[in-house]
Amino acid sequence: MLKRPALLWLLAPYALFLGALPLVDQVRPTILGLPFLFSWILLSTLLTPVAVFLAWRGDRKRGRA
Repeated sequence: MLKRPALLWLLAPYALFLGALPLVDQVRPTILGLPFLFSWILLSTLLTPVAVFLAWRGDRKRGRA
């Protein structure tokens, strides 16, 4: 059993950057004039601090931070 399940949030950026990369390796469609792959990487970068915050908040609720 996991002792710190909140840290699983930190796997989300890894999955977004590396796990899904072969699936989104396309130029079309474009989103706001950007190629789809660039849009995907930009979205992943913006969601990384959210995942870190959720992991920190989950650890803090358990009295670890």
